[in-house]
Amino acid sequence: MKRILVIGIGAGDPDYITVQGIAALNRVDVFFLLDKGRTKGKLRDVREEICRRHIAPGRVHRFVEAPSPPRDPRPADYRACVDELNTAKQAVFERMIADEMKEGETAGLLVWGDPMLYDSTIRNIEALVATGRHEIDYEVFPGITAVQALAARHRIPLNRIADPVLLTTGRKLAAGFPEGIDSAVVLLDGEDTFGRFADSAIHGEMEIYWGAYLGTPDEILISGRLKDVAADIHRSRREARQKHGWIMDTYLIRKA
Repeated sequence: MKRILVIGIGAGDPDYITVQGIAALNRVDVFFLLDKGRTKGKLRDVREEICRRHIAPGRVHRFVEAPSPPRDPRPADYRACVDELNTAKQAVFERMIADEMKEGETAGLLVWGDPMLYDSTIRNIEALVATGRHEIDYEVFPGITAVQALAARHRIPLNRIADPVLLTTGRKLAAGFPEGIDSAVVLLDGEDTFGRFADSAIHGEMEIYWGAYLGTPDEILISGRLKDVAADIHRSRREARQKHGWIMDTYLIRKA
């Protein structure tokens, strides 16, 4: 039997990992890392810093790295593109499990944020288990999400009293602000969709709480009336992507 621990590591601060996650780190023999290229080297650096900071001295462990499969940034069929990407990742994980783990060992997958929120790691491990080609057991440990970090860094609650909060994507928000919803947290927005709601004459007054690289030294926070700060967010987002080669951001948008 081989065991996989899927560990949420938070949104960027090495101290965002939970006590339960730290205990899981200290059970791991081999950590599997997917290399996303030079521009995203900081994502690996944070993972290694988490291990340096939280794994007990003398606990022997190793890292095994493989190239992360590429994804079409502008696919014609988004769901089909994600399915293809996950199939490719499953093949990578299967090779690592077969070639880099001994019987009885435990592997760790360090998932940015939380493995239960807009991440396919659990689906990919479930798919490998379903093939029956390997005898695998796995556990999942929650982490601090970008949603939690965003609210904490802006010092706000996500919801208004007695009102729900919607978690959605930029792709869905582009179809219009959801009916009956006061507040929406938006992830995976590569198109600055918030800008479509900056005209208060059409959409009413809106406010936004935006954050990028949450919990890291590169963190950027902007908030205010959407019509006043939309251009500032757009500029900051563009400049940050140019500087770092990538950006990880999220925001809360709601009716003022």
